[in-house]
Amino acid sequence: MTTARHFASPAEALGHAVTLHQDGRHTECGAVCRAILAVKPDHPGASFLLGVVAFTLGRMEESQRRFAVTLALEPDLADAGFNLALVLRRRGRLAEAVALQARAIRLSIGPADAGQVTALGAMLRELGRSVAARTALRRAVALAPDDAEAWRESGHAWRDGGLFGAAATAYGRACRLDPGRTESLGDRLHAALSHCDWSAYDALCREVLAVIDSDRGIALPLLTLLIDTSPAQQDRAARHFHRVAVRPMGAPQAAAAAPVRPASGPDGRITVAYLSADFHEHATAYLAAELFELHDRDRVRVIACSYGPDDGSPMRRRLEGAFDAFHDIRGADADAVQALFAAEGVHISVDLKGYTQHVRFDLLARRLAPVQVAYLGYPGPMGGDAVDYVIGDRFVTPPEHQPHYRERLVIMPDSYQVNDRRRPLDAPVPDRAACGLPPDGFVFCAFNAPFKITPSQFGLWMRVLGRVPGSVLWLQSPGGEGADNLRREAARRGINPDRLVFAPLRPLAAHLARYRLADLFLDSFPYTGHTTVSDALWMGLPVVTRMGDTFASRVAAGLLNAAGLPETVTTSVDAYEALAVRLAGDPATLAAYRRRLDAGRATAPLFDSPRFTRHLEWAYRTMWNRHAAGLPSESFTVPSL
Repeated sequence: MTTARHFASPAEALGHAVTLHQDGRHTECGAVCRAILAVKPDHPGASFLLGVVAFTLGRMEESQRRFAVTLALEPDLADAGFNLALVLRRRGRLAEAVALQARAIRLSIGPADAGQVTALGAMLRELGRSVAARTALRRAVALAPDDAEAWRESGHAWRDGGLFGAAATAYGRACRLDPGRTESLGDRLHAALSHCDWSAYDALCREVLAVIDSDRGIALPLLTLLIDTSPAQQDRAARHFHRVAVRPMGAPQAAAAAPVRPASGPDGRITVAYLSADFHEHATAYLAAELFELHDRDRVRVIACSYGPDDGSPMRRRLEGAFDAFHDIRGADADAVQALFAAEGVHISVDLKGYTQHVRFDLLARRLAPVQVAYLGYPGPMGGDAVDYVIGDRFVTPPEHQPHYRERLVIMPDSYQVNDRRRPLDAPVPDRAACGLPPDGFVFCAFNAPFKITPSQFGLWMRVLGRVPGSVLWLQSPGGEGADNLRREAARRGINPDRLVFAPLRPLAAHLARYRLADLFLDSFPYTGHTTVSDALWMGLPVVTRMGDTFASRVAAGLLNAAGLPETVTTSVDAYEALAVRLAGDPATLAAYRRRLDAGRATAPLFDSPRFTRHLEWAYRTMWNRHAAGLPSESFTVPSL
């Protein structure tokens, strides 16, 4: 926060209050400010400082009110505008924050402050105004070319615009300017992976692993899932991240337990709240939409709390109708969300985001409900004490992995992943030419996100292509720059770049129909396929995967077992390569696998959504019963019902 430096001749009492604040005696400082205002209600300095104190103590509503009063008393006080913008940003009111921030910059005396221009760019980016954000951030780095934060925010803006090369360059500059800001390493590596530039991959991986092992800084948790890390390293990175980046976002009372509520409502039900930014056209929604519809309303009342965009899509409308109550909380701060949960009588809160893009740390830092659960969105440990349970299964979270989680493991009997049986199945299948595929030859498909492709995995795929004459590899398009990088990497490994075919983004039905043209899906590693693998299996396409030691590296193995195709799970690079090559030359076995998957669409546990929902409700009831009995959270296995 900005201090009250504009008051060159403050009254003695105000000067004393400033000293108290600087000494960390915030409650006493607030008392002095209130005494000043009792005598002189229109004193802008006391009102301003009281806003600073309220912010420091986590009382956002009071802080907002005090800064607003200050601006009413002294409209041209830039510091009040900056601080009110900061409060509004924290409370999710971005449009108002941007307007205030821009006005305060114009009102500032002297040259523009690069830090405040950087903050404006960050707010514009969060608001989705990417072009304006990049313009502001270019100004910020021009004002302060040695400011690491301006470069890091510039990287975020380029990344959000899909310009990953420029993003990686900006993150690299941030790393050099401030080596202690170690999260920039992860940002740079993720941007490089997103456009398949592996020129610094090994060095960056070594640096990230050194950060984790030395506990000397932040290693972005999601990034640790994408590289070769152990369960213990992922846990260590998550714990440090939660301690340094997440916990401070909570109010002082965030660590306190929510009030204990009755074991059930007057109708015998428990209320479960699902939180996400992805209640729209998104992979999470594609998996979970039917779950929300299938919940037994005689036992469970389900509400949604959405802090992501309303894209107006059919999926959004479907989700709005799937819950007993659907709350759009984009403009609500953590205090307001906590009050909403209390009003709704929420027993169990289920976070569907984890450490993925657009997560709200202020909500993760809170105990919004008596029982809190992590599910589906993030395949790894959260590292904090606000989450009681994580939903897994015997593959992704075997009991022996409990030491690597602060959350208690809930072991589902089939798969932790729910699936929506209403996914489109019968869209017209395009012809090969329309997809850029050759008329003949074996088609390997690898539609996982480009950032999941590691150099070693790509090298494995190229060896497979080299051993299967006439075959092609069909990839999700990483954009022009990324596609060029992959073509160069293929040529470097002795493979004609023309054997790489890139699939542009398509609406869900058209995208799923493309799986019909592929012969075999080649999974990524160590971050294996989640929704993409389920999509392939749903469309009857066999998948070859490799199972590792971490949650993210075991997801596809669990999905294949739940789909009834365990034969295509391998545990080594050599076994993966050998199986892919063998199946490419064995059309009879592939055809048998396809028939099994087609039959399993109606019978396999992976696609038995009602069965999954019964198991999940049993888990929720077990969690709540333990809490209601005054027992601590504990790991358990859900029986097969």
